[in-house]
Amino acid sequence: MAWHKHHKKQSKDKILTSAADLFTRNGFDKVSINQVMENAKLTRGAFYSHFTSKSELYAQAIIQAGVLSSAEHIGNCDGSLIGITKRYLSDAHRNETVKHLCPLAFLVSDINQQNKTVKDTYTHVFKSFIDNAKQQTKCDQQVLQVATYMIGGLALSKAINDSTLSDELLIACQEGIANLVKTNR
Repeated sequence: MAWHKHHKKQSKDKILTSAADLFTRNGFDKVSINQVMENAKLTRGAFYSHFTSKSELYAQAIIQAGVLSSAEHIGNCDGSLIGITKRYLSDAHRNETVKHLCPLAFLVSDINQQNKTVKDTYTHVFKSFIDNAKQQTKCDQQVLQVATYMIGGLALSKAINDSTLSDELLIACQEGIANLVKTNR
């Protein structure tokens, strides 16, 4: 008996969500197809009815991670740029205690090791991040500055092992964005 198209889409969504969460937490090299499928509570065979390779899964999972992370951060604050910034540049996000992590910050160094398709996908997700920020401010330069503060600040705060400095970095980036917003009103 063949599966319905709805079931196939549900299976693919489970795989993508599982992969998005695992890849953003661990990177490409430290996650196996078996781990993704076990986390999705599906068999390895189901993987091959949706993807031809781990790299293809990774590219699609980056998109899924971006969508899930955006919904997580926007849905858990007042929706203002300052509210989103505080949620994004938080110790909870840095410490991975939120459910969905931003692939832009958590995979920034991992992407350099990947193929053109993955880099193109990462670029697409970054452009979507920019487009979302443009809803808050119309200044193109300010949008890029905000994105740099957010993604770069979170990535750096995650990379350093001095917790006090890491906390100060998150606060400095939040304040930098607040100052940008004030000066461009």
